[in-house]
Amino acid sequence: MSQVKTQQMGRFIAAGVKGDLSGAIETLAQLNALHIIDYDGGEEGFSLGSPDPSSEEVGRALVKARSAASIVDFNGPEKAVPEARIRDSLSSELPSKIEDLLKCQSRIEELENEISSVEEEEESLEMVASLGVDIELLGGYDSLASFVGTVSDSPQSAKLDDLAMIFNSKNSKHNTVAVFTRNENSQRVSEVLESVGFEAIALPKGEGSPIERLSDVKELKMALTTEKSELSKLVNEWVENNGEALACGLEILERDHDVLTAPTRVAVSDHAFVIDGWLVMSRADEVMKALRPFCTYTETNQFELVAGGGGHGHSDHHHHQEMPPIAYQERSTSKPMELLTDAVGRPAYGRIDPTIFMMITYPLFFGMMLGDMAYGLITMGVGWMVIRNSGTNEMLRLGGKFLTYIGFGTLIFGYIYAEFAGWEILPHHGHNPAENLAFLYPFELDHGHAWAAHLPFGIELAFPFHRVTPTSDYGNLEHLIVLTIYLGFIHILMGLAIGFRDILLHGNGHGGIGLVCAFFEKGVWMILLIGGWIFAYGFLGQPDLKGYLTVTEAEALMVPGAITVIVSTVMLMWTLYKYHGVPFPINIGLAPIEAVGMMPTVISYVRLFAVGIVGVKIAETGNEKLFEPLAHIFEDLAHATTMDFVSIPLLLLGWLAVQAFAWVLGVFSPNIHAARLHFVEWMRQYYDSSGEEFSPFGLKSRYVEVE
Repeated sequence: MSQVKTQQMGRFIAAGVKGDLSGAIETLAQLNALHIIDYDGGEEGFSLGSPDPSSEEVGRALVKARSAASIVDFNGPEKAVPEARIRDSLSSELPSKIEDLLKCQSRIEELENEISSVEEEEESLEMVASLGVDIELLGGYDSLASFVGTVSDSPQSAKLDDLAMIFNSKNSKHNTVAVFTRNENSQRVSEVLESVGFEAIALPKGEGSPIERLSDVKELKMALTTEKSELSKLVNEWVENNGEALACGLEILERDHDVLTAPTRVAVSDHAFVIDGWLVMSRADEVMKALRPFCTYTETNQFELVAGGGGHGHSDHHHHQEMPPIAYQERSTSKPMELLTDAVGRPAYGRIDPTIFMMITYPLFFGMMLGDMAYGLITMGVGWMVIRNSGTNEMLRLGGKFLTYIGFGTLIFGYIYAEFAGWEILPHHGHNPAENLAFLYPFELDHGHAWAAHLPFGIELAFPFHRVTPTSDYGNLEHLIVLTIYLGFIHILMGLAIGFRDILLHGNGHGGIGLVCAFFEKGVWMILLIGGWIFAYGFLGQPDLKGYLTVTEAEALMVPGAITVIVSTVMLMWTLYKYHGVPFPINIGLAPIEAVGMMPTVISYVRLFAVGIVGVKIAETGNEKLFEPLAHIFEDLAHATTMDFVSIPLLLLGWLAVQAFAWVLGVFSPNIHAARLHFVEWMRQYYDSSGEEFSPFGLKSRYVEVE
């Protein structure tokens, strides 16, 4: 099946004797092929199945394993291990080891609470110890009111001597006071203390000297901290010795629990069961054959999308079909680009899958922006490191491949641009280290180019393509701007063409389908886009260098371009009225606004030029301000001064920091803009992201082999 479409799905139903349900469930778990539709209890005579009795025991073990996994950081094995070994561990030493870990963690949490309480008491004792008053004398009187706390200004100046007895102590941290007064004077004393910023503190418990108590508290705190530290070491040792076993055991328990509780997703009666779900049609025969020993009836019906009645999400009130989940085609090379598609959402059933297109355009856009051989090699190197260290982590492996792809695109465009670490490789502006790579260009250069082509409509191509050299100095800076606009024009036109195909075959989600609907929904936009380009080219009135068009001939394109734009805008009014239900008086103002909105969509692709130039200038500035002075010092090292020797490491570190910043910015910024051009500008021309992910029931293997 074509890679531009998702896999053909089918509805699967199996029924059998109730006693064979567990066998059918285990077989489906091994197959990992059926997306089970949970029974909703709507059929008379059927109810939800009951979980296997052993699921309670497995569930308890799973809860403990998940609790252990939630409190420690651990890694699974790099390669999948045999299932039998893990099951032996689960039936012997691993449960007791998990219990030990949970007990250690529980005690650590208790110690943290105790240490926190002791620290609060320690802080309180430190504040009152300098007052020289025993703990039991700080409060608890019947006829006296006591105020113990901190103040921002000494209360002595408030003339409380006649009203209260004051104990005062001041150190670098606190200005502590203890004020005692008769109950009848407490209100007045309180007001005076508030005026000097009084804040009460919690009084320590116990009796006797606070200094002696403080010493005991510090000893207790040290003992608790030591115990916590020892337990933390035990936890770290536990993870080092048992982390992989925990990861594998958790995977096995989750598998078992899913299988043992799967009957709760199935319709059962007193004597029979019915399993309902979706599968990929290419595996239908395999699934039906495997279930024959356990099912008396199996049936698979290939899903056929009703034209005009599907393609949107289940919440769409225009949609009446129950849509299948979306399964991507089996892929190898382009599979990392599924990360991009999933970031938006899977395509609706029957619609074009953009993954294979982004395999080409995403590295193209990224490479065009970053376009530096050094940064391309670094990005590819990081990608290879991620792949090598991904182990059994499929997501990490795909991420590493993705970095490799965009790094390769950067390397290719870096070669086309003749750029390395912010320098131009070919000699244009004097000596630089990158000129040593000129052997990669074994061509005779004519005005800086080995090859140049002047194509119709102002398209200028060349190799090498000098994007940072001014056009007046045989550079291609302005040519790159034009190329990015043309690239946006083609990319948007391709998106509209895909949308035309989807509506032609499957409808627009509003009941419209067929050639006429596709023409007004997408064809009108395509005509508008082409007409707008013709008008813009004529308005600029630029002749082709090879004489394809004179200025007069170019300007003559304005009239047909304007007519095309006006006609397509009028047709757009009809589109909004006929297929989107917008009242016609509103369309008269809305359609021109929508039409004008196509211009910034195309111009948005100029970022392919602008983002790259910013990155080049950052690296170029670092080369000029930091590397060139460093090179001059080494060129005349015999006459270098002490200050020169001091500046060598500073200049080198500064240059490396600028290069690192330019690379990091070059990885993140072009990714953001490449994603925007795809997700916003391109996909909105056709994409419906309402597809549900195909999640087959089964034993998924990450750390443990499926036997």
